[in-house]
Amino acid sequence: MRRAVCPGSYDPATNGHLDIIERASRLFDEVVVTVMINKNKKGLFAIEERMELLRDTTASLPNVRVDSWQGLLVDYCRANDIAAIAKGLRSVSDFDYELQMAQMNRELSGVETLLMPNNPVYGFLSSSLVKEVATYGGDVTNLVPPLVLERLKEKLPALG
Repeated sequence: MRRAVCPGSYDPATNGHLDIIERASRLFDEVVVTVMINKNKKGLFAIEERMELLRDTTASLPNVRVDSWQGLLVDYCRANDIAAIAKGLRSVSDFDYELQMAQMNRELSGVETLLMPNNPVYGFLSSSLVKEVATYGGDVTNLVPPLVLERLKEKLPALG
C-alpha cells in the first residue's frame, strides 16, 4: 500500500491545504493528514478542534484519515509505515526550506518527500494570514472551507 503523510499545523485548515490533500489522495492509497503539535505555540484552535475540522472537510475523501503527532515527523512515518511526505510549495522561499527538510528527512529515515506546487489561486495563502485578516474582520470566505469559516466566526468576534 502506498501511504503518505500531509503534515502541518492546520491552524486553521485553508483551501490551499485542502488542494494539496485532495491531490495527494489521488496519488496514494492512503493519506494521513497529521496535525503536528508544537507545545511552544499557542494556537487559535485546540489540536482536537483542528482534527475535527480536518475530518469534516476531508470526509468526501475515503482514503484520507486524520491524526496528530508531537515529535519528529520521520518518527511518525516509521511508527506508521509511511514512506512519503506530501507537501505544498507556495514560493521559492518555501522551496528552499522544504528542500532542506526533505533532504534531512531522507537522511534520517529514508522517507521521500513529494513537493507539489500549490494551485496559483492559493499561492499567497497561509493559516497565519487567514487568522490575521479574520482578526480584523476581513472577508476570508473564499480562503477556507465553510465549516472552518463558521468556527473562525465563533472564535473571532470581529469576523462575525
